[in-house]
Amino acid sequence: MKQITVLGVGNILMQDEGFGVRVVERLLSHYSFPPNVQVLDGGTLGMELLRFLVGTDNLILIDAVSGQLPPGSFYRFENDEVKAYFKEKVSMHELGIQDVLAIMEVLEKPAKEIMIMGVQPFAIDIGLELTPIVAETMDNVVKEILQVLKDWQVEVGKIHE
Repeated sequence: MKQITVLGVGNILMQDEGFGVRVVERLLSHYSFPPNVQVLDGGTLGMELLRFLVGTDNLILIDAVSGQLPPGSFYRFENDEVKAYFKEKVSMHELGIQDVLAIMEVLEKPAKEIMIMGVQPFAIDIGLELTPIVAETMDNVVKEILQVLKDWQVEVGKIHE
């Protein structure tokens, strides 16, 4: 059975920079996952994430993505596109994640499929809340993640509140 990791990264003290962590919080509060799927708040751990990612076959990384599109725009990069994405580092946690993925390659334990999903931030400034334009995208990003998991034959349960 494939080991799958859904990893949200970012700094929740810096508004939209915390997007990946906020998505993981939403996933964990609304859905249940089978034992082969770990949903992790990676925060800004960087290299410390290695121990959680070794053995992962498929990885979905959720983050704020600084590109050229307007704030709130959705990005999705897969496999080889991920390397191109990391050529333009936005923050220290991304540098750490790039190093983690490189070490996994060296150890010959790379993830077979890697996907990055995220949105263009509006503001990366001190603050605990996502900006409205970025917060509005969260439901659609969660749906994208759930669809990818379904495509990977993962059955996700809905938690009833």
